[in-house]
Amino acid sequence: MALTPAFLDELRARTSLSALVGKSVKLQKAGREHRGCCPFHNEKTPSFYVNDDKGFYHCFGCSAHGDAIRWMTDQRGLPFIDAVKELADAAGLEMPQQDRRAAEKAERAKGLYEALDDAARWFTEQLGGLSGEDARAVLAKRGITPDTARIFGLGFAPDSRGKLKAALKDYGDPMLVEAGLLIQVEGKEPYDRFRGRLTIPIRDPRGRPIAFGARIIGDGEPKYLNSPDTPLFDKGRTLYNLDRAAAPARKANRLFVVEGYLDVIALSQAGIDEAVAPLGTALTEHQLERLWRVVDVPTLCFDGDAAGQKAALRAAHRALPLMQPGRSLRFVTLPDGQDPDDLVRARGANGFEAAVKDGCEFVRFLWAAERARHDTTSPDGRTALKQALLDAVGTIPHPILKAEYARTINDLFFEAFGWKKREWKKGEVDAVRDAMQALRQQGGGRPEDALWRAVLLGLSRYPAVLVREVEVLVKLRIDNENLARWMQVLTDAAFDGGELDESLIATILAQSDVSPIERRDLTRDLAFSFYHHDVEQAQAEDDLKQVIHILDWEREIALSIREANERFAADMSEANWLELQRLVHDKNRLDREHLEYMELAREAA
Repeated sequence: MALTPAFLDELRARTSLSALVGKSVKLQKAGREHRGCCPFHNEKTPSFYVNDDKGFYHCFGCSAHGDAIRWMTDQRGLPFIDAVKELADAAGLEMPQQDRRAAEKAERAKGLYEALDDAARWFTEQLGGLSGEDARAVLAKRGITPDTARIFGLGFAPDSRGKLKAALKDYGDPMLVEAGLLIQVEGKEPYDRFRGRLTIPIRDPRGRPIAFGARIIGDGEPKYLNSPDTPLFDKGRTLYNLDRAAAPARKANRLFVVEGYLDVIALSQAGIDEAVAPLGTALTEHQLERLWRVVDVPTLCFDGDAAGQKAALRAAHRALPLMQPGRSLRFVTLPDGQDPDDLVRARGANGFEAAVKDGCEFVRFLWAAERARHDTTSPDGRTALKQALLDAVGTIPHPILKAEYARTINDLFFEAFGWKKREWKKGEVDAVRDAMQALRQQGGGRPEDALWRAVLLGLSRYPAVLVREVEVLVKLRIDNENLARWMQVLTDAAFDGGELDESLIATILAQSDVSPIERRDLTRDLAFSFYHHDVEQAQAEDDLKQVIHILDWEREIALSIREANERFAADMSEANWLELQRLVHDKNRLDREHLEYMELAREAA
């Protein structure tokens, strides 16, 4: 089937755009145009105009713009071909001819849609009949009103192997099996798939039933049963309630993703219509793309239990390779292990609104979730945490967005485990500042050299840190020639293998061409914890490792600035300029915080 420009132009010409838009937006005549409040953003003063002569709508508030087809895809959430088909049907325009195979497939699909629609009607009738008493009691217990049940098309499948099959016998068993309504076991007669269950129709973006979810009445397993994948239904590409949620979500510019059907239904009954749910599985890449077609930053609302948090983290990792500027996720952990259904029944819509206000942005959720999975009481655990986080954000394809996420991870890591969280006496910090100022005023005594001498003395005393961090150390650059030779000797010793201790390091250095290790010089050396014999070894080694990592962060920022400069030289765009400025700001901040490193010092003299 070929949709030619001529066909699409004819379709637009036959469609009254104001009549189409007026089905969901209250419009008033304004000269040769129609005016109303924009459905794509919240506004009190109308700035949304529809022009039938020109065949387009335009909002002067949010710049939404399009024709009849665009209205169907953006406001209704329909796929392009479905939008064209629906407009063509309304306009009495025949779709272009299909080839024989495509026509047969379309005719087959039409039969499946009709069978599923009839099944939904039959299930609804059973819910209202004598056999549906227990199912109605379940709905009443959960606070679901008859009006809500009607809106969502809830029904009941009797505990029988053949009642639905008999009711839809005109379709024939093969079609009912293909639609997922019957189960076919080789050598046996097909029988009803859903038995003794509350039924919940799953609809496509056009509102047509394409599958069912079904909850057991009473005890039994599985608690929920979904239709299998069929020619109409792919559970990895479908979101429950998207047909009803898309328009209110675009208007409110928010979309909630909850875990289950009944959560969606409970929220809608409470007046929150912009909610969808995956179908019993973790969010897939296809479902994430569908969410982003509706709003830029959907909110994932998961239960506070371990399973809910695991599902949230899995969704986060799945989303990272799809991230782009302006496109993200928010995460909400509901209180006390409640799900949205529990929350709105206990505290109403206001309770849910209060809970979602506490949601966090993507990077902070990722940080908190990964931190909860790692033992951060040891240097090795903290290293594993940081590596896991940087590996995760490394999958973001957009280079500037990836750099921003990595920068934020480094900031959060520093806030949580850096020494700024320690409390130091004012006199100690002032003494360090005075010592650093004196170094600046001495000829040839640079603060950078004092810091590197401190690190080298620490590595010489604690060679276990030298061995563990050698791959980081070899990437660091030291301007002072003698100190650089000292580092080279130490890293060579670490790469040579064998057991290293303080006395062996001293022997190796004595045999080298670097200046001999002197006793600590109180006039120029910084008093880090790893200079003191009365400090626990674990504490001293941890402090030394953190100083090394700060130096590595500075190296990474310097490298990022160089790369950003190159990008800006090649493309002087505003985005590249802002990225460069952010990196320079970070570098300046780290330079200023050189003194804050020294809060590790117990005394300065």
